[in-house]
Amino acid sequence: MIRNPSAFITQLVYTRHAKDFLFICSGVIMASIGLKGFLLPNNFLDGGAMGMSLLLKIITNVDLSLLIILVNLPFIILGARQISISFSVKSSLAILLLAILVHFISIPGITADKLLISIFGGFFLGAGIGLSIRGGAVIDGTEVLAIYVSRTSSLSVGDFVALFNIALFSFAILLTNIETAIYSMLTYLSASKTVDFIINGVEEYLGVLIISTKNEEIKKQITLEL
Repeated sequence: MIRNPSAFITQLVYTRHAKDFLFICSGVIMASIGLKGFLLPNNFLDGGAMGMSLLLKIITNVDLSLLIILVNLPFIILGARQISISFSVKSSLAILLLAILVHFISIPGITADKLLISIFGGFFLGAGIGLSIRGGAVIDGTEVLAIYVSRTSSLSVGDFVALFNIALFSFAILLTNIETAIYSMLTYLSASKTVDFIINGVEEYLGVLIISTKNEEIKKQITLEL
């Protein structure tokens, strides 16, 4: 029996916030390693808002840390309206911390092998995005826009993200070269699978245990109707 329910709930809230903080910090560090150790030294791209930031960095030579903030700012504002203020605040802090680390830390290029750069750069960046999402924030705001579009059109979240990245990599072919764009697609695939693994685990399905005296009726409804 819990003697002080209020204190117990407060403790749970603080524990949850501490876990979120650790997830977000770990995610930002992983993403920074992917960017500074793999992608940036070799002008490789990724998908989503981070890919836009990297592409603008190649075109304009503006500091990537500033571009990360500017590109994600509209998505954060949209997230405050579509999801919650708490989500927007967490994401703002995560993106700001990422920009600070990208600007100030220095990591020597880990490898010159383009295949390894694509795979492991995508892995570290995807791990960073996935851990941040586990902490209730985003460091890549494309999914926020995808959720908004899915609510106002017939496109699903996955459809919009795919179309967004097709357009992004098409621009990459025109503005850089086809080899960079192809390796960047591999980076994106590596990152997206890593995000899925961190969020969903090895088995990508949800299981629900339903206990009811009307189990047969529920079974029929789920199997035949749902």
